[in-house]
Amino acid sequence: MPEQYYDPEDQTEGGRRKSRIAGPIRQDVSDGSSDASFSVGKQIEMEAGNAIQYRTCSWQKTAALLFSEYICLAIMSFPWSYSILGLVPGLILTVVIAGIVLYTSLILWEFCLRHPEVRDVCDLGQMIFWNHKAAFWFTAVMFILNNTFIMGLHCLVGAKYLNTMTNHSLCTIGFSAIVGLISFICSLPRTFSTLAKIATFSALTTFISVLLATIFAGIEDHPKGYDSATLGEPLVHAIPVAGTTFVAGMNAFMNISYTFIGQITLPSFIAEMKEPKDFPKALWAVTIAEIIVFSLVGAVIYVYTGTNYMTAPAFGSLGNELYLKVSFSFMIPTIIFLGVLYASVSARFVYFRLFTGTRHMGNHTLVGWAAWAGILALLWVFAFIIAEVIPFFSDLLSLMSALFDSFFGFIFWGVAYMRMRQAEHGPNFWKVRGWKGYCGFGFNILLCVIGVFFLGPGTYATVQSIIDGYKADNFGGAFTCATNGV
Repeated sequence: MPEQYYDPEDQTEGGRRKSRIAGPIRQDVSDGSSDASFSVGKQIEMEAGNAIQYRTCSWQKTAALLFSEYICLAIMSFPWSYSILGLVPGLILTVVIAGIVLYTSLILWEFCLRHPEVRDVCDLGQMIFWNHKAAFWFTAVMFILNNTFIMGLHCLVGAKYLNTMTNHSLCTIGFSAIVGLISFICSLPRTFSTLAKIATFSALTTFISVLLATIFAGIEDHPKGYDSATLGEPLVHAIPVAGTTFVAGMNAFMNISYTFIGQITLPSFIAEMKEPKDFPKALWAVTIAEIIVFSLVGAVIYVYTGTNYMTAPAFGSLGNELYLKVSFSFMIPTIIFLGVLYASVSARFVYFRLFTGTRHMGNHTLVGWAAWAGILALLWVFAFIIAEVIPFFSDLLSLMSALFDSFFGFIFWGVAYMRMRQAEHGPNFWKVRGWKGYCGFGFNILLCVIGVFFLGPGTYATVQSIIDGYKADNFGGAFTCATNGV
């Protein structure tokens, strides 16, 4: 039986004590005593006299952060995915992926309850893989790269929006820089409780944006580029059309998966909740909303636009320019805020490791604020450079999804499940729990296999797509002033 560790005050809802899978990796969350308590209550007590308090998020504020992360521009690429996969498989995959992400997020939450000193997914990665420091650094590299490239994407999409609205009145590099500067300023608040207020507005305007785009797609006469003589009427397919390639199908599947997979930020959110036990309330709320919104928007826009006129994002398929600009305009808050959210998560990772245990952590000091602003500025400079240097940005994000979401979306949580159950029931945990043990073990092995599938065939499909794009001369140059408007 492996050595077990217990949180002195934390229990499951059924009253069963939850075993830690390992000893603590962060002594600095305690008051320095030899029998350090890692409870949430202890952390809140320690912050009581600080000007800046981190454990302040309610589940409602956490739900707002989740909504802002998931109800985003990527929704408008679901119609394109359905046009490749077919409407029926697309809808089925939407529900299946949502269910898997919900399950793995609950595993993540259970792990964080056992280890409330965890600050981010990097701490969690180290604990899952037997407290090896190499696991921490491996996770940290993926974590920073993933977040910075997403920030870069939002610089690029922001420039796309400004080019569309102004008919390319300024060099695209200038638009990207403007978006980066605005995003930097919006990133300055240091607690998620403060950011949650902006997140609520961001999620609301995004919902309005996709709702308007869906309505406009239904009421306009024809989609953009309509040509009945050459392309015919919009074609809608229930299943993939004959000749659909593995590369196209895999990219469409990964597009759906990438939109759902956001577990990389969840440990950071849970680490600032007053009551982490309430996290499932926020998780269930956002999951139900995701399934409804993603499915309806994807299906309705696809049915009215058709495979032969589909673009990604689907704003580009709207034939009426006024409809396009009105619906796209409501997306600007999330274009800014989602990049801000990932910047804040990354900045926390660096800042907490520099200043935990010092007065700069919980107080308004010149050094603390200068360091926080400096970290954010550096992240946004890197994001801007990435946005301008890489000509095949969408394919690169798919490549990062294959390389990183394979771990953050699947493999981590399959291993975490088995580590937690082993800590409770011993090395033969799948046997002693009866059918529940066998089913849980089998399903989590399947999660790891899915992660390996993302890592292998998913990487191949994305690399092949990049090669095909170069052959077709679909990519622009680095630091170009050319318009990228819809």
